[in-house]
Amino acid sequence: MIGIKVVLMNPIAKSQLAPSGVLKVAIFTGNYLLVTGSDANGTPQGVSPDLAHALASSLGVPASLSSYANQVEAVDSVVAGVNDIVLIGSDPVRAQKIDFSPAYVEIEATYLVPADSIFQDIAEVDSSGVRISVWGVSAYGLALERIIKNAHIVKAKDEAEAFNTFVEAHLEALAGLRSGLLKEQLSIPGSRVLDGKFAEIQQAIGIAKGKPEALLYLHNFIELSKASGFISDLIAKHQVVGLSIAPPVDQ
Repeated sequence: MIGIKVVLMNPIAKSQLAPSGVLKVAIFTGNYLLVTGSDANGTPQGVSPDLAHALASSLGVPASLSSYANQVEAVDSVVAGVNDIVLIGSDPVRAQKIDFSPAYVEIEATYLVPADSIFQDIAEVDSSGVRISVWGVSAYGLALERIIKNAHIVKAKDEAEAFNTFVEAHLEALAGLRSGLLKEQLSIPGSRVLDGKFAEIQQAIGIAKGKPEALLYLHNFIELSKASGFISDLIAKHQVVGLSIAPPVDQ
């Protein structure tokens, strides 16, 4: 990432992104595709943490990572100035509080349906009388609220509760990321993960509003990271299946 540092260095952007001289990073740890573990000190490891360290390196500052299991708290930590950036799924609801860089990766969101389900197509799930269990504050849960017109969304406080509600209440569908649903499928004989997607969840870097130079810096950093193959290298390094490189975005 040395080349990216040379291309991007901007003292105003640096002062906006890391005003203390340390890039303070909020890492949402609930997405196991992006955070695959932690070291002996509990510091998160994976694609997102590595990307945060690369961003700090491009600015010439160290990174300090804080883990958050709750997306709302991670976003709010940036709004409050506790952290400088957050790595999380971008969404219009969250964009009311913070600004987002272009996406660096995308993840398909779809449905798990029980063995006796009549559904063969994603669009069929949005029907009157259908109940969909979902982790309400997840990026795919927020996307589902905008998409669903006829079915009833049953919101859960976390991923585990969404799965348990789907099973115990015999709901018609469970919404989630494809990679996670494929694992849940193994515990429900005959269940199926539907082909296609109801949304493609984009993972990005968020910052507090009112920092235009920093936002431009992030745009260029992400686009160069994708174009250079750095994001692909991170995915390969952590042996993650289920992530796709986000398409390029013009400034």
